[in-house]
Amino acid sequence: MTDTTLVAEHPLLERFPEGVTPDERKGYEGFIVAADRLVEFATALRDEFGYDYLSSVTGVDYLPDGKMEVVYHAYKSTGGGALVFKVQVPRENPVVPSLVSVYPGADFQEREAWDLLGIRFEGHPNLKRILMWEGFAGHPLRKDWKEAYFEEEKKPFGSRWPGGAVHRAEDENPFGKNVVYPPDFDPEKWTPVGDEALYAGLREFKKDDDLKTEQVVVNLGPQHPSTHGVFRMVVTLDGETVVRLEPVMGYLHRNHEKIGERNTYLMNIPFTDRLDYLSSMSNNWGYVQAVEKLLGDKIQVPERAEYLRVIMAEFTRIVNHIFAIGTLLNDLGAYFTPMLYALEERELILDIFEAVSGSRMMCNYFRFGGVARDLPPGVYEKMRDLVFERLPRKIDELDRYLTENEVVRARCEGVGVLTPEEAIAFSAAGPVLRASGVPYDVRRADPYGIYDRFEFDVAVRYHGDVYDRYLIRLDEIRQSIRILQQALDQLPEGDVIFGSPKYSMRVPAGEAYGRVEGPKGELGFYVVSDGSANPWRYHVRAPSFINLTALSRMCEGDKVADAIIILGSIDIVLGETDR
Repeated sequence: MTDTTLVAEHPLLERFPEGVTPDERKGYEGFIVAADRLVEFATALRDEFGYDYLSSVTGVDYLPDGKMEVVYHAYKSTGGGALVFKVQVPRENPVVPSLVSVYPGADFQEREAWDLLGIRFEGHPNLKRILMWEGFAGHPLRKDWKEAYFEEEKKPFGSRWPGGAVHRAEDENPFGKNVVYPPDFDPEKWTPVGDEALYAGLREFKKDDDLKTEQVVVNLGPQHPSTHGVFRMVVTLDGETVVRLEPVMGYLHRNHEKIGERNTYLMNIPFTDRLDYLSSMSNNWGYVQAVEKLLGDKIQVPERAEYLRVIMAEFTRIVNHIFAIGTLLNDLGAYFTPMLYALEERELILDIFEAVSGSRMMCNYFRFGGVARDLPPGVYEKMRDLVFERLPRKIDELDRYLTENEVVRARCEGVGVLTPEEAIAFSAAGPVLRASGVPYDVRRADPYGIYDRFEFDVAVRYHGDVYDRYLIRLDEIRQSIRILQQALDQLPEGDVIFGSPKYSMRVPAGEAYGRVEGPKGELGFYVVSDGSANPWRYHVRAPSFINLTALSRMCEGDKVADAIIILGSIDIVLGETDR
């Protein structure tokens, strides 16, 4: 609800005459809920008002005001805009009731807010660090937390600009590395208590039969190709059956959001490329959309740029999905042959990305108010050849080789099932959500850009297993080709950027949430501006991270070999998971 009048008249205020008030800060939206009414409010929101899908949970440190805020974005799985609600608690003792009992998808997001900001969620079933290691000192997203190599609060640093006196900060700190240890801490003598607690919680499980077997706890990863990066699954096995699984992540964490809050707004665009490094164009779009919302009428996107954004985003979806299909077949044991077919088509699309952005992988192309540059000569014709000729034929070929393969079907059908109710409850997004029978796609449910101009179907499958998560990606590739054909036919002439490029700007104070339907699901950026040239809060709703919330539920009852392909069917990238 962005209109203040509509918020003031919302029936939620009648339902909760006490403890719920509109957020009347200039540039803000939604409701502020008293902490002691939060669980009741969220339950009513889900059961009485139909907001059954909790997409995003964000912690914010308002250091000057002495408070912490938790911001929730809830949606209806049938479509529509967000209902935003918030809780504010004292910064000295930030305790907020957990919403995991109402929205299980809040699990990992609440752990992240505890880990990085020190907000304690009372009643959370497993509140512990998730991105930092258990011996880490402090909560690094707090505004008063300083790293060992701290130089300045905001960029550009005085040592870099305008003089360019660059030095390595690590060389000037006494540790010679970027860590600070707690007082009296000796890393050589430290026992990883977090791991002990983790293993203890995974050992005791009752069996449904009388067969005497010994349960064992096994680590899959983090250094293993089947985990798609530095990711670890701690699994309790009864024979070869998965009884319990807990994902362990954070090995690649580099505090992306802290970096983002020190950068200027423009500096953050190339940092978004490094999240899901297979889908950099979509990452660009989600972030610039959030900043454009903050800028409001001060900036407009030209028609041609709107079309170029859609074209690049849909090519990105194809790149991601064919890569995901190739790696899934690798996990199934087909080794690299299907992957090579996928990579060949991906390389041809990366040729286009390189031509327009100068890079094949980290594509820094989107800008506030448009895109960085127009299409070079010959690229439009190359895109038409791909979209109208080669890609439809090659996707049909991939389908013909794989879909009816007896090994693929035997390994994937009925494995890793996630029901529609579970998918919504766990805040699953993208192909994982739609393969479970929920036809929710941000491009249709809450349209952005010019997606409302195109004819395309929201791909949906109904079994919620690995096989349907494979098929849904083939379906979505075909719909992306359909969108691309329309966009290329309709592409108008004109400018590709509003005004002159903005290298530094002051953004009006307020908050904004920009979300796109990325290849892996809803990718959202929550940005708070204090009116300066740097974001006060910069938070990423990462689909790779949140989709893992349901991993344990998908794996329980299946075999240990199945856990590998279930993880592969979710399609994660650790740069986005860990940030």
